[in-house]
Amino acid sequence: MSKHRDHGGGLDAAVARYGGEKADWIDLSTGINPVSYPLSDIAIDAWAALPDAAAQDGLVQAARAFWKVPHEAAILAAPGASSLIARLPALWPKGRVAIQTPTYNEHAGAFDAHGWDIGASPADKGTTVQVAVHPNNPDGRMWQADEFTAPVTVIDESFCDIAPEASHIARTAQPNTIVLKSFGKFWGLAGLRLGFAIGDPDLIHRLSTLIGPWAVSGPALAIGREALRDAAWADATRTRLADDAARLDGIVTAKGASLVGGTPLFRLYEVDDARAWQKRLAEGRVWSRIFPYSDRWIRLGLPAPDGWDQVEAAL
Repeated sequence: MSKHRDHGGGLDAAVARYGGEKADWIDLSTGINPVSYPLSDIAIDAWAALPDAAAQDGLVQAARAFWKVPHEAAILAAPGASSLIARLPALWPKGRVAIQTPTYNEHAGAFDAHGWDIGASPADKGTTVQVAVHPNNPDGRMWQADEFTAPVTVIDESFCDIAPEASHIARTAQPNTIVLKSFGKFWGLAGLRLGFAIGDPDLIHRLSTLIGPWAVSGPALAIGREALRDAAWADATRTRLADDAARLDGIVTAKGASLVGGTPLFRLYEVDDARAWQKRLAEGRVWSRIFPYSDRWIRLGLPAPDGWDQVEAAL
């Protein structure tokens, strides 16, 4: 498997290829909320001192309440969900993991780096771990509870805050289950680097030792705690994202694309030639996501409120 895996982003390379200044571009290649959570002033202690136990506990308790985490489950905050994904395979002896594709490729990359065999079905002989991205990236597929059949289940809910009613968080009351949460996507603060692993206390404790002490910065602890306590902002954001996703669908399908799926944070379309669509958008200073395994799929995130005219013009 390639060391350098395909991702969204890469705006610098797009600017170098197609021209213009970076400030002229709109990056729709990721699924990050373009209207980020408003930041409050952060106390100097959050920057100057090592994070204390009270700050870490405050974030964990806010996460427990926001996601309605069962009391049987433990919660670990980490510097981004990707740091958790990279370490998860070390929790178990090398074996066979089921990861149905297409999906977010860091999961397979992490297990491959740890020497695991990678298959698609949890029914395959010798499969001990199943990874499911819920909702799936890039097509938005939602997994049902009866589809989790391996001895160990990892459910990546990085995009599930758009539909909390669909979360499998209640499953974390069971042994051998981990649910991953990403703060950067829904709250639009990917640069903060904050993610969570929730589930089996024994697995979470072992994962914590791999992450090490003081993994989450003081500012991230403070901002995460405040945001997770702001249910009104979350509710209003879900409404806005759903409206904007419908608006984007209308614009893009009017140009001949067909909606394949996605979430309110990103939309996946089928087109006649994905590279040609990406080039056309790029010439209008809009960056998009295409995939090495499909020449007809293109994924678009949502533009910020002042970016809609530029997207329409680029199309």
